Amino acid sequence: MKAVRIHQFGGPEVLQIEDVPTPEPGSGQARVRLEVCGVNFADVYQRLGQYGIQLPGIPGQEGAGVVDAVGPGVTDVRPGDRVVYSNVVGSYAQYAIVPTWQLIPIPPGLDAATAVAAMLQGMTAHYLVHDTYPLKPTDTALVYAAAGGVGHLLVQMARRRGARIIAAVSSDAKAELARSLGANEAIVYPPAEVDAEAKRLTGGRGVQVVYDSVGKDTFEKSLNCLALRGTMVLYGQSSGPVPPQDPQILNRKGSLFLTRPTIVHYTHTREELLGRATDVLSWVQSGVLRVRIDRRFPLAQAAEAQRYLQSRQATGKVLLLP
Repeated sequence: MKAVRIHQFGGPEVLQIEDVPTPEPGSGQARVRLEVCGVNFADVYQRLGQYGIQLPGIPGQEGAGVVDAVGPGVTDVRPGDRVVYSNVVGSYAQYAIVPTWQLIPIPPGLDAATAVAAMLQGMTAHYLVHDTYPLKPTDTALVYAAAGGVGHLLVQMARRRGARIIAAVSSDAKAELARSLGANEAIVYPPAEVDAEAKRLTGGRGVQVVYDSVGKDTFEKSLNCLALRGTMVLYGQSSGPVPPQDPQILNRKGSLFLTRPTIVHYTHTREELLGRATDVLSWVQSGVLRVRIDRRFPLAQAAEAQRYLQSRQATGKVLLLP
């Protein structure tokens, strides 16, 4: 099969298309013939060596397609089933081996690309607004990258929770998109200072929660945006990892809370995974949740796809087509 592999950590150029043996499923596993796979910042972190991946290795962690083989004793899925999955390394390929407990049936009438676009990023938005910080109608939330892959879904789910949303974006066009998805206000940075604008928009009080996927470049300003006993949810690091911090900073800025969640700990059982995925896919299928697909790249152009994702041009999901 064709697969994208990395033999050393580094820039996008280390992503190389190669011929590798087609894998065989073992006990509790299925082989999925991939029709589409998602491109995420987590894949970039894998390429850089910030997230663990064995070398040489196939990056990527989400895909959708058709089961074409199952391992010994597997009865919960069958060849021909249309499925989507996330959090399984090795999706930049024509075939992937996936534990069957992590496979989610694609609802009838939903195409594979939309299912992938909703899966990992949709479940991320789901746990952020329902569990990491359960939004209430009395809350104001600041959402960074509000027009991006997770952000455009997070804004919609936050609005469903009844919260007031302030979107932080990098262009006027993205601000317009964020408002169309449900954001009450939008801050374009630069030139605006996010912390000063957030305080102004809240009458000096600050927001109850910041959902920050940017990391190093925004961390300090995100803390400045928070109200007394506010919560800083750092769920990504697109600008790089945050340097070590003195915990006393949380005290000085108002007895703040800081958390660095990951989706693995919010989908660690079949029951929790199925619950989140069912919510997200059913909302997409019914039209309650709008999924935006920005661009599709051939598998051989994985490097270009990651460059595009990192360029901050994307407004929605970036996909690879095996």
